[in-house]
Amino acid sequence: MNRLARITAAELRLFLREPMTVVFGIALPPLLLVIFGSIPSFAAPDPDLGGQRFIEVYAPALIATSLAMLALSSLPTILASYREKGVLRRLATTPVRPGFLLTAQVVTHLLMALLSVVLLLAIGAIWFDLALPANALGFVLALVLAITAVFAIGLLIAALATSGRLASGIGSLLFFPVAFLAGLWTPGPTMPEFLRNIASFSPLGAGSQAIKAAWAGGWPQPLHLLVMLGFTAIAGFAAARWFRWE
Repeated sequence: MNRLARITAAELRLFLREPMTVVFGIALPPLLLVIFGSIPSFAAPDPDLGGQRFIEVYAPALIATSLAMLALSSLPTILASYREKGVLRRLATTPVRPGFLLTAQVVTHLLMALLSVVLLLAIGAIWFDLALPANALGFVLALVLAITAVFAIGLLIAALATSGRLASGIGSLLFFPVAFLAGLWTPGPTMPEFLRNIASFSPLGAGSQAIKAAWAGGWPQPLHLLVMLGFTAIAGFAAARWFRWE
């Protein structure tokens, strides 16, 4: 356990030394909230949104976007690069097993995802009087399932990609449709109904809608929870099946 903690601390330091990764994975969603929250029309109640403010319906999409950036871009690129450079193969001959490095990377990205969510909630509450999630249990459940779903996909990319560049390309290719369906460009309530129905069957479209439902005090729809569980199980099984250390 001490060895895993040391490796995780080292990987965390390496992660924080990459300014672009930190900006896009952690700081960008809270920054977007600040930008949109500073626009008077977005910070005022909108009749077209049922009296809600734009930033209130946009916040769940920003959380989903943060998860997507870390899970689809950063995580698979780093793991595929480690395998490409022979780092995992060399670790297999030492007491520091490659599984420790894999676990450390997942833990590092999970911590960064949670940090981004906490920053967004804190900034929203302090600067824009954005209410905290009314159904805390439902919010945590939706967030955990969204994390497991998209991180399982990220690990699958890492398992299949033969190089860091290829993993980055696949992750970037997946990021845009995943973020779109999560509501990054068109938040859920303003989406056409047919797009909302399609988004319900995507990992972070379901995640964003589940988070929003819990934020408003309701309970995530069973469909959205099942969709996220399905992506977690299928992508997670495939990643475990096809992942190679070298």
